[in-house]
Amino acid sequence: MSKNSPAPTTPKPIQLVGQRSSPIELDIPAIGLAVSLSTLGLNADGTVQVPTDIQQPGWYRLGPSPGQLGSAVILGHVDSYQGPAVFFKLRLLVAGDLLNVVLANGTTAQFKVTSVAEYLKSNFPDQAVYGPHGLSELQLVTCAGAFDTQTGHYLSNIVVYSSLVALSPAHA
Repeated sequence: MSKNSPAPTTPKPIQLVGQRSSPIELDIPAIGLAVSLSTLGLNADGTVQVPTDIQQPGWYRLGPSPGQLGSAVILGHVDSYQGPAVFFKLRLLVAGDLLNVVLANGTTAQFKVTSVAEYLKSNFPDQAVYGPHGLSELQLVTCAGAFDTQTGHYLSNIVVYSSLVALSPAHA
């Protein structure tokens, strides 16, 4: 190679990017979960809403939809006084498990779990969960850890991190 030749370049990975479309269903085969999704926003105090139904998770609509560039987030309850809730088994997921999200436009976005982490709510990594990282990602969030009977809340959260691996167009 001559002194003036450009350095060889490493090809960048192809990034799949879907169009914005509301997610309507979440399917997690590894824990036997297939459920419809609600839509969430912000509370009056600026905090993220949580689902009103313990058996139905919700998509945070102020972020990207699953499959778009950025971090899409779906939140769900772990349990209640009535027993286990929709994300009770979320802690059982491991790297490599698949998550499928059906969008309103008929597209299915498939994600692969990259890691599962537990954080004290006082140290919740907002940027890691909600911030863009140059990829199409999906984070699932639920409560975990010790339960504070005085406040009626868990002290920690579990976050399942995943990256987009496939987009399947709607069937004609």
